[in-house]
Amino acid sequence: MGFTRWVVTSAWPYINTVPHLGNMIGSILSADIFARYLRLRGYEVILVSGSDEHGTVIEVEARRKGVEPQELTNEAHKYISKLFCDWHISFDNYTRTESEVHKEFVSNLMMKLYERGFIDIKEQVMPYCDTDKIYLPDRFVFGTCPYCGYEDARGDQCDNCGKLLSPEELISPRCVFCLSKPTFKTTKHWFFRLDRVEDVIKDWLDGHELLDDNVKNYSISWIKTGLKPRSVTRDNKWGIKAPFPDAGDKTIYVWFEALLGYVSATIEFFRRLGCEDRWRDYWLSDESGTAYFIGKDNIPFHAIILPAMLLASGERYNLPTVISATEYLMFEGQKFSKSRRVGVWIDEALEIVPDPDYWRFALVRMRPEGRDTSFSWAEFVRIINNELNDDVGNYIHRVLTLINKLYGEVVPTASKYSKIDYEFKDKITSSLRKYCECMDAAKIKAASDVILELARAGNQYLNVKEPWAKVKSDIDDASTTLYLGYISVYVLGLMLLPITPNSAANLFRMLNLNIGELKISYDEALLQMTQRRIRRPEPLFKKLSVDFLQNIDSIIDNVRRKVQLKRPEVLR
Repeated sequence: MGFTRWVVTSAWPYINTVPHLGNMIGSILSADIFARYLRLRGYEVILVSGSDEHGTVIEVEARRKGVEPQELTNEAHKYISKLFCDWHISFDNYTRTESEVHKEFVSNLMMKLYERGFIDIKEQVMPYCDTDKIYLPDRFVFGTCPYCGYEDARGDQCDNCGKLLSPEELISPRCVFCLSKPTFKTTKHWFFRLDRVEDVIKDWLDGHELLDDNVKNYSISWIKTGLKPRSVTRDNKWGIKAPFPDAGDKTIYVWFEALLGYVSATIEFFRRLGCEDRWRDYWLSDESGTAYFIGKDNIPFHAIILPAMLLASGERYNLPTVISATEYLMFEGQKFSKSRRVGVWIDEALEIVPDPDYWRFALVRMRPEGRDTSFSWAEFVRIINNELNDDVGNYIHRVLTLINKLYGEVVPTASKYSKIDYEFKDKITSSLRKYCECMDAAKIKAASDVILELARAGNQYLNVKEPWAKVKSDIDDASTTLYLGYISVYVLGLMLLPITPNSAANLFRMLNLNIGELKISYDEALLQMTQRRIRRPEPLFKKLSVDFLQNIDSIIDNVRRKVQLKRPEVLR
């Protein structure tokens, strides 16, 4: 893709709740799969993210519990970090906004913006909750949209019509914490002059060839209304202190500081390795790309506000190369909701089905790339039993079992090709090429379609060729069939490795291949592998039990009771 190294990122999860399945596929899991794929292509890759732990929500929760905010976030960060390990997320650095490196970087960059004339001071009318005794950031006020009448619009934006809003525009505004009506008070704040980089951002968006249409079109329509200065400070106490002269107790708005965390996490990673300056190779070099995995509600922050800050800083930061913004994953047709107990959270998921590869594959198959998608238990079972086990796992096991049985674990060589052999050979190479094209564009679900297409083609190829019968009458034909079968299994393993890393690693152990030496290549050398001996094959996957769907409600009830006891109190 024209780069030698990549920074891959996922939106920083807010630490007040455990991520649910929609959060997982919308950002964290998708970023991990993309990073694993790029490593297989031979690029230098670092995968970074972190816990977003500042802001009003944590401050209010800590006040109610009578503890310091960091006491809550320490426990939550530790718990969620372990969950990501359990899901096999290959972060190079999963950090937090309380990191000293992060706080230092944010303060320094904000002062650069100030010194370069991109920060203005002006008074702002802010909602104040007399019940909770706090100023409310715009995202923590909700009410009826004055444009479309949507009754659950936030104070910064209406999710229904997309209009940008301010809290005072809402009809019947309410505090998200206590539902009381806020009063509006005048307070002084520091504003980032987005309007000063409006033309540069628009030109960059217009000329960007790799951005998805949904990202580009949404962002350009956002700019058409005119970029206005946005406040970078807040009146809450739990956050990074604003470095501006006379800013007093103001803190940096969490959305601005969390966006800068992608850079600070890279700096922190290399500082720990003792080569801090290497971060510049990833953020200030034409040979490096950056990829962001987010939900569609975060598009303006990553396609406009982050590039604007990087440009205004005066440094030659790499602007986003890939912004993969998914639509929403629903749960049985409804929005995920912790309060209404609608959905599955990632710690619950691994209690229900302990193998994370099953969840990873199923979520990729449901990834909402072009439209909102709904998770359902019936679809989950279908994907695992029919696609992962029957289509993919069964084909792999058939090939390796036939090699083991007919050739004593030695992979045969191909000596002659018929028309159907040439067609299947072409299918293997074209599948890997198509898979790479999909993954290069961060179309991960589309890439998984290619895996299934090849596995199904392989099953059909075996059924037609019948090597178990031909081995006695035409040994050369049987050998060619199982040689190509072996190559197709190898390619399936490569394509599965980013998505189901443990299962693919098991496959490569059966193939007697060193997983650390694997690279994706789709040239002719792929079809000229030297003779190999495989190990005794075992099934990679197994089906969920026939009574899984019948018992899912009672399973979930039992799991929730168990998980609640494990979670830190702030996450319950």
